[in-house]
Amino acid sequence: MQVIVRDNNIDQALRVLKKKMQREGLFREMKARRSYEKPSERRTREKQEAVRRSRKAARKQAQREGLLPGPKRKPRPVNAARPGTR
Repeated sequence: MQVIVRDNNIDQALRVLKKKMQREGLFREMKARRSYEKPSERRTREKQEAVRRSRKAARKQAQREGLLPGPKRKPRPVNAARPGTR
């Protein structure tokens, strides 16, 4: 994994690195590897994850087909006191 540091801005580079690691699932994997997980617990967890994924896919498919309402959208706040606008 590679992150480009622009203008010696380490804070921005760290943010980008953390976002990439989060997307790749590295944090979850590191947390899981901290302690030993019995094979039976691992199978149970993986089955639960598979069920969760399949339910999420079915829910998204139903939303696409119009059987379920889509996710609620947050209203955009109107900032009446913006400087520089008249």
